[in-house]
Amino acid sequence: MTTVIVVGGGAAGLVAAWRAASRGHRVTLLEANGRLGVKLRISGGGKCNITHDGPPKALLTAFSAVQARFLRPSLHAFGNGAVLELLRREGVETYTRDNGRVFPLDLPGSAAAVVAAFETLVRRAGVEVRTGARVTALVGHAPRLEGLLLEEERVSADAFILATGGASYPETGTRGEVLDWLKGLGVPVHPWFPALAPIPLQHPRSAWEGVALRGGELRLSAGPEGRRLGAFAGDIVFTKAGISGPAALELSQITERAHRSGAAWLAYASILETPEAVDAALQTEQHGNPRLLAASWVQRHLPERLVLPLLEEAGVGRALMLKDLPKAARKALVGLVTALPLGEPHAVPLARGEVAAGGVDLAAVDPRTMVLRGWENLRVCGELLDLDGPVGGYNLQAAFSTGFAAGTL
Repeated sequence: MTTVIVVGGGAAGLVAAWRAASRGHRVTLLEANGRLGVKLRISGGGKCNITHDGPPKALLTAFSAVQARFLRPSLHAFGNGAVLELLRREGVETYTRDNGRVFPLDLPGSAAAVVAAFETLVRRAGVEVRTGARVTALVGHAPRLEGLLLEEERVSADAFILATGGASYPETGTRGEVLDWLKGLGVPVHPWFPALAPIPLQHPRSAWEGVALRGGELRLSAGPEGRRLGAFAGDIVFTKAGISGPAALELSQITERAHRSGAAWLAYASILETPEAVDAALQTEQHGNPRLLAASWVQRHLPERLVLPLLEEAGVGRALMLKDLPKAARKALVGLVTALPLGEPHAVPLARGEVAAGGVDLAAVDPRTMVLRGWENLRVCGELLDLDGPVGGYNLQAAFSTGFAAGTL
């Protein structure tokens, strides 16, 4: 019987431990926190976006070409259907939203129910679960890892699976230090980088906290009039420090890269109407409804809490009627409602990302087994790999799939 130690009791580690034990191995699962699945419990805003609907080919298109090629074998071996069937057998029913995101039924404690299901699977398979067991070092050198140092002991096994997560949300225990340990052992790695994170702004609109903009796209440019660097269609929500919401999370990685290069500017733009069409409609309104307040016209396009501050920025009085609206002010209002400037971003915090980009170089890992090349008994899976998909359950699915592959030994 092979002895296996799995480090990390998150999505990837739980599946890896269950899979390895189900195949007859003697498995110990080490989790630094006092309970399993801490980050899993808060995924999807606490509702646990388990996975994304669709066939493997569709899910793979959400990742970069390199990441998709790496994920293909494990996703075909243990895809979204297999994950949901496993949970269904443990009493966790799910539903799929119109956007393809799959969640447990909206019941109290739904995220906790997902974690409980995986914990039941793990314990039923005979896994020894040790919580409060933080690994402090890896012992050995290629081609074999000899053991692990914990805070008060050394443990050994025939095989080791590292599923320690990335470097986001350190309060959940994902501190990212394992990447440095692997680098010290000669494993090729990429430094952690923020991804799927809220974007702080140089000039945040804290008074607008909680206001959402919908039906447009967040655009990143190299300065107010610079070339377009990226865009993502989706909602944003103002926070005290900047913006969050699906579009902000998706654009956070490229925004941070642009910020570090010294040229980044954000705006939220309409994708339904062009500035020319809006300007023409406003001129028609000026002739047909001249006594309409400019503020009332702006409110047709933007949330009410934004109207008066934006009128002030444009130099337009709150009592000004359309008939008295100068050409320059008209152009300014059209610009605001069709491409609301958000300004320069601050540095995007690594700790606040739903995932962290970077990790073990995919070329250093066998995609079918998750074995590190050059090593006989060391496997890595989950967010520790250099994988980062979009919002929508893709990253959890990648964790489940790579965890399954790592546990298949």
